[in-house]
This record gives sequence, C-alpha cells and structure tokens, in this order.
Amino acid sequence: MTEVRVPTLGESVTEATVATWFKKPGDAVAQDEMLCELETDKVTVEVPSPAAGTLADIVAAEGETVGVDALLANISEGSGAAAPAPAAAPAAAPASDAGAAVDVMVPTLGESVSEATVSTWFKQVGDTVQQDEMLCELETDKVSVEVPAPASGTLTEILAAEGTTVAAGGKLAVMTVQAHLHLQQHRQPPPQQHPQRQAHLRMSKTAQPRKRRWQRRAFPVTLLRELAAMDAR
Repeated sequence: MTEVRVPTLGESVTEATVATWFKKPGDAVAQDEMLCELETDKVTVEVPSPAAGTLADIVAAEGETVGVDALLANISEGSGAAAPAPAAAPAAAPASDAGAAVDVMVPTLGESVSEATVSTWFKQVGDTVQQDEMLCELETDKVSVEVPAPASGTLTEILAAEGTTVAAGGKLAVMTVQAHLHLQQHRQPPPQQHPQRQAHLRMSKTAQPRKRRWQRRAFPVTLLRELAAMDAR
C-alpha cells in the first residue's frame, strides 16, 4: 500500500483545502497521474500519484482542510493494480473472412501531454466500422480527443477498456481488414486506354493498304483503254 500525502505548499503555507478529486476509489492510476487538486489562499497545488496501481480509498474528501504531509489517500499495488479486463465480447470473424490486422493507436495528445484516460467506446468488438468513423474518446486534463478508425473493417479486440490510462502512442485496439479491401486501399488503378483512340488506330492500319491496292489495280485498266483507242484509229 502506498500513501498519498499533502506535498509542501509553499513558504509560510501550512494548510490547504481539498478542491477536486480527479479519481475515485477503484480507479486505475499511473505513476505521476494527477489524483486531486488542493487550494490555498496563495496557490493551487496538483497532487500526482506516487506509484502506479489502484486508488484504494480517499481519506480526505473534497472540502476538507488538510495540513502539510497529511494523509490524502492510499494506493494499492501488485496484482490488484492491473486494469480491469474488457467484458466478454462476440467471437471474432471466421477464418474465411480474416484479413490484415490494423492497430488503433493513441494519437498525439498535445504539447506536454503524455497520458490520457479512455472515456467512452462508441463501438464494440465485432462491430463493422468505416474508415475515419469515431471509435472512442480519450480525456486529458486539458482536452478531449476522439480516435477515428484508421481503415474500414471489423473491430476485433479492445485492449484499453473505459477508465484505463494510456500513454501517447500506445495501442488501444485491433481491427481486421479484409485482405482484398486492404490491397485496394494501397493499390492505384491501372491506366485505361481510351476506346476511341484504339478504334482510330485500327481504322488507320486497315485503310492505308486498301488505298494502295486500289492504286495498283488502276494502272492496267488505264493502259488497256489507251491501247483500245490506238486500235480504233
């Protein structure tokens, strides 16, 4: 068990009021993740978690006045600190429909923000999703971030359940994209020849020899006509 205590509040400041708890008992917390906020007449102090684990209990509730080094809460570690496993989900797609696996990753969360909490999943395992469709929403102490699907396919596994703290660049889920669709998204269509252009070329190739054959036949006919005129004289 790890104790969470009131940090140093500043010069000549000995007491503070618990303003807000960002976590509740039973929540998973990461090391250095903000647990609560204290207020004095001079400053506002955020209290980070001294270790990763589960918030076991809260000793000083919101609105209470606490002194320096007073006990605020307790964090349990070890096996009880593991994030809750996602609920049982429908079976994955049959092997005949299996395709390429695509990871759903935590996007950039903003300047100086390295962690977020999975707030809501809009899709469940087994659901069909379209590319850029919203899968889940993440929350930080500054912004909310929506995570879109990186491709069209089926959501086959959720790795970070609601309430789980995830790091920037971490893996949230896995999607399966059918192989032929995956290839189509990365393959450029082959160039097509214009049909009128092809027809024009075929006509040009056949028209020229016919013209030459007609010219070759015209010479003997003209010669016979001249010979016939000489005989008539």
